[in-house]
Amino acid sequence: MSKFKVAIFTGNYNHIRDGVSLTLNRLVAFLLNNNAEVLVFGPTVEKPALEHAGTLVPVPSTKLPGRPEYRFSRSFPKSVREKLINFGPDIVHIATPDLLGFRALKWAKKNQKPVVASYHTHFSSYLKYYRLSLLEPLLWKYLKWFYKNCRHVYVPSPSMAEFLEENGIETDIRIWARGIELDLFNPSRRDDTWREKQGFRENDIVISFISRLVWEKNLKLYADVINRLQEKYPQIRALVVGDGPAGEGLRKMLPKAVFTGFLTGDELAKAYACSDIFFFPSDTETFGNVTLEAMASGLPCVVADATGSRSLVEHGENGFIVPVERSDKFYKFIEQLIINEAKRSGMALKSLEKARSYSWDTINNKLLKYYTEVLEAKSQ
Repeated sequence: MSKFKVAIFTGNYNHIRDGVSLTLNRLVAFLLNNNAEVLVFGPTVEKPALEHAGTLVPVPSTKLPGRPEYRFSRSFPKSVREKLINFGPDIVHIATPDLLGFRALKWAKKNQKPVVASYHTHFSSYLKYYRLSLLEPLLWKYLKWFYKNCRHVYVPSPSMAEFLEENGIETDIRIWARGIELDLFNPSRRDDTWREKQGFRENDIVISFISRLVWEKNLKLYADVINRLQEKYPQIRALVVGDGPAGEGLRKMLPKAVFTGFLTGDELAKAYACSDIFFFPSDTETFGNVTLEAMASGLPCVVADATGSRSLVEHGENGFIVPVERSDKFYKFIEQLIINEAKRSGMALKSLEKARSYSWDTINNKLLKYYTEVLEAKSQ
């Protein structure tokens, strides 16, 4: 199709390095290489966590209460609106239904611009970690209204699509999965020297947790299960990769664990490949990028029964899916992998096979086709 313009509105693009920001940056880089112009609107900070792709128009923002590393967009000022008007987008893509997203939606409707949205954050599942579950009905009422005004809603997995439909989202929901850099994340990154530097012995079984260290990732459950396993199996070692506000608390719960802090690139790939089991009990994931990275690194994955994880882990094939409230079952399934090396190896191979079907170009090409469909419908 001919060149077109996309305006993307997001609550996170460069101030935090997480699944949302990395996914959107990859998308923007892909679009710029495929006959599109892109302008991104969102909050930022003086020292961003990553070098972003494309052009970012900063909007006024403030620290999120209780989570100061995140930013909350406060307004959509005239100076920012003028840049949007001068850009003249053909399509508006809203990645976060926050105040900025709401203002962007109103502007698009007023100016008859087609709107699409992507669902990155499983907002309703976060509420329980902040004792705000009473707000869930109100949240869903807002989300149903918001997404009703969008042509498409892009979700990372079929299970997430089903969940939104069950909660009354009636918009045309499309799958926009997540990809993996297979040249970076793969079993060949395993490095015995790296393991030794971390204090792991040859026969140790390393159970890793790799993510931001925030309580909604179910860190306490990870710590409880690891501590129970270590009481019976002295060769079990915990590897925690990441950083965040819950890091200090987790260190107290797991005094024998190896904490690497935040890793990227080759070091992150080594951390995955030098593990033996990936244990990710978070039930707030819309997809689970870290689980896919673990699979590509050749690891059996034991994960919480969450919408994203169900699309990646096949229970009994490349890992196990466990209800988040059943810590006893997490223990039981990980124990099976500890004592049965053949099962561990077999599941590792299955993980590797499944991960190979995810490539960023294939996935972002699908989104480009969705855009094309919306733009062609508008021109008719």
